[in-house]
Amino acid sequence: MRTTDGDVVLGLYRSRHPRDVLEAAAGLGVVRLDTASNYLHHRSHEVLKTAAGDLLPKFTLSTKVGYFPGEHSLAPARLHAGVEQAAKDLGREPDTVLLHNPEHARPGAEMLAQACAVLADAAQAGLCGSWGVSSWDPRPLVDLEAPSPDVLMVRAGLLVGVEVLEAAEALVTRWQPSQVWGMSPFGGSTTEAVWERFDPRIFLRRSAPATRVQAAFRSAYALPGVGAVAVGTDSVEHLRELVGALGFEVDDQVVLEYRQLLRARHQAV
Repeated sequence: MRTTDGDVVLGLYRSRHPRDVLEAAAGLGVVRLDTASNYLHHRSHEVLKTAAGDLLPKFTLSTKVGYFPGEHSLAPARLHAGVEQAAKDLGREPDTVLLHNPEHARPGAEMLAQACAVLADAAQAGLCGSWGVSSWDPRPLVDLEAPSPDVLMVRAGLLVGVEVLEAAEALVTRWQPSQVWGMSPFGGSTTEAVWERFDPRIFLRRSAPATRVQAAFRSAYALPGVGAVAVGTDSVEHLRELVGALGFEVDDQVVLEYRQLLRARHQAV
């Protein structure tokens, strides 16, 4: 069920990796999965391999390394071993491996460059198809140089603060990634009280009716501009609703006005 521009990525954070959702994803045209070595108590790769089984070759798969049992580390040897272990646990090489929240280590330029080089070398050696960086809070990274990654993953959506939003855009300008992905479009959950108090459908051009969930999700592709959004769900109906959101169009003028309001409010604080 492919509609307009933008891809839905099924994220496995907080997911139990249920088989029925994976089957539904494949049927809906959601052919990208995103996980991390530390998801599901450091068992995501093994559980996914078992749950997906014959379905796994139908998906392109991204994962992340950086969090290990008991610690976060950008040590080159740990990262290299993490990439090798990911391929072993998944039973296949990941299509993309992302450096997981490097800002957690408050790296300097040399540390970040070395960590990125490990993943770039892993891709060159065939341990993964491509490499990138996933950052929850890119603000500590904006002044650092890095080899141009294949992918930069950042938070996206209406609940992203202006400083984080602008830092993500600064990284895109500075690092020139080949692709930019978004994540956490609902700020944790669609049941948060904010989605009852605020109607995100104002961000869509008037056309066929959309749900609030669909409007919030579709808006995430513009805040910041991303080509894919990773979103987690263990509900087939919720996944179907999200895929349907791609048929709606974001109103760029409303997004611009929203950005201006965010900046003005931040400056007034």
